[in-house]
Amino acid sequence: MTSADYVTATTEPKSASVIINAIAVLRSFTADEPLLGVTEIANRVGLHKSTVSRILATFEQEHLVERDPETRRFRLGLGLIAVAGPLLAELEERQVAYPVLRALAEQTGETSALMLWSDGQSMCVEQIASHHQIKHTTPLGARYRDAMSASVQVFLSAESDERVASMLRDGSITHPGPGDAAVDAYLRRLEEARVRGWAINYGESSTDEVGVAAPVHDHRGDLVAAVLIPAPRFRIGPDSLQDLGEACAAAARQISARLGGKAANGLQPLVTGAGRSRNS
Repeated sequence: MTSADYVTATTEPKSASVIINAIAVLRSFTADEPLLGVTEIANRVGLHKSTVSRILATFEQEHLVERDPETRRFRLGLGLIAVAGPLLAELEERQVAYPVLRALAEQTGETSALMLWSDGQSMCVEQIASHHQIKHTTPLGARYRDAMSASVQVFLSAESDERVASMLRDGSITHPGPGDAAVDAYLRRLEEARVRGWAINYGESSTDEVGVAAPVHDHRGDLVAAVLIPAPRFRIGPDSLQDLGEACAAAARQISARLGGKAANGLQPLVTGAGRSRNS
């Protein structure tokens, strides 16, 4: 073994572990808990506080995290946008959906968002916020795996009953009642959403929020995204819920048409990102 081979053999595992630890620190931040202290992060990722402090210091230098001026806790920094920008720019679904989402937000007065399916979760990749002072928004990068989430329902409606039941029972999709009766009721709910053309979450995930979502299909008829409208529950009654759902479904069909596709009959393969297939 040459000296160069020895250096490579002894440093690569350490370098890899440093990168893995750094990624774990970034992933510890969530939309629900955007502010975290060193001790909180260390407990979540299983690292010593001194290690976490060094990682955060490097991230802060590169603007990947920043300190809250009052609490001195950390939050994700704007530097991450520069890192993720090229990926977001090449997501065809996001580019195609943007003008439709803007028109939808203007039409309904509510927030509109584009969701993709990623690692068994519904993830927000684009959003146009409502002009109302009181509104519900879905932060870019936010992920949802609550079975009652409207966008999660849309994505799961493209899975087989067996696959959905398995995800509910093993906890990869959270559900308030994973028993057989609850699973059967949920499968019927997905069928109703599939037939209706849009899914409903009327205060079931959060008592003060309503969500409707509809599927986006590409030129192959594959389900590639979902259009989501989150809104305050006090503003959405039964009649306006119907209007909101129909507007959401119409926007999803428009995006599908811009992708060269249309809604397909029956269950179709589910794909994620810019046309990347996900095994189901």
